[in-house]
Amino acid sequence: RPHRTALYEAPPPACWPIVYSPEYNITFMGLEKLHPFDAGKWGKVIDFLKEEKLIADDLIVQAREATDEDLLVVHTRRYLNKLKWSFVVATITEIPPVAFLPNFVVQRRVLKPLRTQTGGTIMAGKLAVDRGWAINVGGGFHHCSSDKGGGFCAYADITLAIKFLFERVQGVSKATIIDLDAHQGNGHERDFMDDHRVYIMDVYNRYIYPGDGFAKRAIKRKVELEWGTEDTEYLQKVHTHVEGALNELKPDIIVYNAGTDILDGDPLGGLAISPQGIVKRDEVVFKAARSRRIPILMVTSGGYQKKTARIIADSILNLHNLGLI
Repeated sequence: RPHRTALYEAPPPACWPIVYSPEYNITFMGLEKLHPFDAGKWGKVIDFLKEEKLIADDLIVQAREATDEDLLVVHTRRYLNKLKWSFVVATITEIPPVAFLPNFVVQRRVLKPLRTQTGGTIMAGKLAVDRGWAINVGGGFHHCSSDKGGGFCAYADITLAIKFLFERVQGVSKATIIDLDAHQGNGHERDFMDDHRVYIMDVYNRYIYPGDGFAKRAIKRKVELEWGTEDTEYLQKVHTHVEGALNELKPDIIVYNAGTDILDGDPLGGLAISPQGIVKRDEVVFKAARSRRIPILMVTSGGYQKKTARIIADSILNLHNLGLI
């Protein structure tokens, strides 16, 4: 029998299936400035959506922190114990000074936000099935697998959301992951390597981190991009392969990893997609899911330039204007 979890308690029916908590944001002592990302991007997305009057605080679902018991659905106890060492967390988050902080500070200021985003993804999985769609404004830690973190990903929230659904929600036995972050999603790929219930489509820059050849064997639909790929080619490939993937197998849930690090000028992604291209991409994926009546869970994943939050908000507004959410 699955353990008892607060993550699957039904939120108030008036709430939109948009999941967020102020706890998502990583801010302390300026340390977050040592990483090439905007560690408050999640809150900024929400602020933009409030400005546009799309949502209000009492209309969004408050994310709850995933407990150890929740995390153990996927993670090994050994891995969770490793996170009690600050230098391990420094390596995973790629913020070297974290190694010198007492672990209780690291737990509270770095790992708790990531655990809350992870709880948010698990909650959004259930909401997507109940409401047809859900968006976690955080999450998408696609480089983390059951026993190994990396690339700023300390918890395997995508794997967790899918395993929770398989174990707890009747009628969910097949899942498709559409991973459109600029990087290969080697975490969920390793976790679902031999699991025929999960179909993985991954579109990424072939030359950048993580270059995980072993994990690539789990990808059913692999689209490797060249440096500097632009909108026209990118959108054509996304459209063709999303349609192809969903025609090949109709899943009970789509997990859409909507990384914005494909944006032109991203220091890590190496692609050249415009803000309008990102909005259009999300539209393509949601149209494919909604027209087939497949529940879709979107997570925001990578992409940390200063203008990223505005683009994510614009995309959500566009999905709303088109009646896709």
